[in-house]
Amino acid sequence: MNNFSYAKVSDVAQAIAQLDGNAGNKIIAGGTNINDLLKYFVTQADKLVDINPIAENHSIVELENGGIRIGALLTNADTAYHAIIEEKYPLLSKAILAGASAQIRNMATNGGNLMQRTRCYYFYDINTPCNKREPGSGCSAIGGYNRIHAILGHSENCIAVFPSDMCVALAALDAKVNISGSDGERTLDFADFHRLPGDTPHLDNNLKQGEIITSIDLPENNFNKKYSYLKLRDRSSYSFALVSVAVAFDIEKDKIKEARIALGGVSHKPWRVKEAEDYLREKEPILENFSNAADLILQGAKGFEHNEFKIELAKKAIIRNCVMAMHPETQRPGAKPSL
Repeated sequence: MNNFSYAKVSDVAQAIAQLDGNAGNKIIAGGTNINDLLKYFVTQADKLVDINPIAENHSIVELENGGIRIGALLTNADTAYHAIIEEKYPLLSKAILAGASAQIRNMATNGGNLMQRTRCYYFYDINTPCNKREPGSGCSAIGGYNRIHAILGHSENCIAVFPSDMCVALAALDAKVNISGSDGERTLDFADFHRLPGDTPHLDNNLKQGEIITSIDLPENNFNKKYSYLKLRDRSSYSFALVSVAVAFDIEKDKIKEARIALGGVSHKPWRVKEAEDYLREKEPILENFSNAADLILQGAKGFEHNEFKIELAKKAIIRNCVMAMHPETQRPGAKPSL
């Protein structure tokens, strides 16, 4: 770990001033990812700016339009167990609780969850080429051991996946990200926050240098009755997803009024295909329709030597989780989903 300076701030304006548009000045909140990156020399910092004392970013408030605003500095645990989240957005609670370990959720912040970097083996191994870590050096995963890697949205420059569970639910729930910087405040649709790798895999998101996330907005919806989060992984304790699926339905008169489906573990960002959701609208919630929607979501999927199994796994996971969403009670341990 290199030497760096440290600054603690009490408001957003101070944080922006301390960042000063310098790429070497980095935010620290929960520290569950940045500390690893520094320890393993994946990244270096000239200065760490501690934003934890910014009081207004630690809360959840209800908005006049019926939605809610989630503070970027609220921990994952406090968010998942918050009464408003459990009542109005249980899909988000389920997704958060599927991620990491209880100890990490107690430290990790919501803003940090959006900003975390890939867990690709080669990204963390500084002795191997990696375009995310060192642009232009190559992608070791493409010809290497790529079992956990992307099957959608990848490029010849990078096949890494985004590791978050929380963000898969936020994508499905049409979240918006509130951002502050030296040029003022702005809001991004969640779908526009994270990036596909393309020719610039070292850029994980569309946050500008010197900006910080202040909060996340969720619109009012009717997805608190029929929902499910399914995470398939190598072990059930503290492991990143091979494939994860967030599903929420608004059912009216035995037909799907609205559908939301987002995937994790398959791409450089949470993967959502609006055409598949549109296909399900006004259709019966049956296996045939779920299977057709899965095919639309996975159009263009391409695996590599060790991860081609993820394409079929993803299709089965989508269908299974759509069934589970119709019966949220099946998410209890030992319960089995059925139509």
